[in-house]
Amino acid sequence: MLPHRRRPAWAAASVGSARLPGMRTDEFWQLIDDARSGAGGEADAVAARAVALLSERDPEEIVGYAHHQRRVLAASYRVDLWGAAYLINGGASDDGFEYFRGWLMAQGRAVFARAVAEPDSLAELPRVRAAALSGEEFECEPMLAVPWDAYRKATASEMPADRDPVPVPDLNDFWDFDDEEEARRRLPGLAALFVEPPQE
Repeated sequence: MLPHRRRPAWAAASVGSARLPGMRTDEFWQLIDDARSGAGGEADAVAARAVALLSERDPEEIVGYAHHQRRVLAASYRVDLWGAAYLINGGASDDGFEYFRGWLMAQGRAVFARAVAEPDSLAELPRVRAAALSGEEFECEPMLAVPWDAYRKATASEMPADRDPVPVPDLNDFWDFDDEEEARRRLPGLAALFVEPPQE
């Protein structure tokens, strides 16, 4: 079954400009790393700590964070990563794929970048491997709301609407995520964990 496709909700409210105001890429990921410290590996706790840390910055930096987040989410809007989310979580709607990428962002830069380049690398994460037995799902909607929540906390106002949104890639190479043979071909590590072995 193919997931329902539409323009992601976050794409309609992206913030920033081409010059990436107020924050560099390294600073974006460093703030997430700082939020991860002491969060116990829980994505919702990372999101809450990120809001607290980001709300202490200047509004321009919060807008810069939002723009970097938009770029990160656009870069990860890929079919095989969606397929990985579908296998791991036992399904992934368009919203579910957004929330999965929120969880993935909370894992830090190295894990995120590798998963975007090689979605099957997620099979190497101990927590993902454990999920094959526990049925744990990985989603974090609050991570997507971090800059808006931080801006509201810092300024008692809503973040300004953007005038230069980050383009969202078109996905025109979908495959049937319920096709077990295709899953084994594209994502062999994850398929070994989450797809039933073929019947003899």
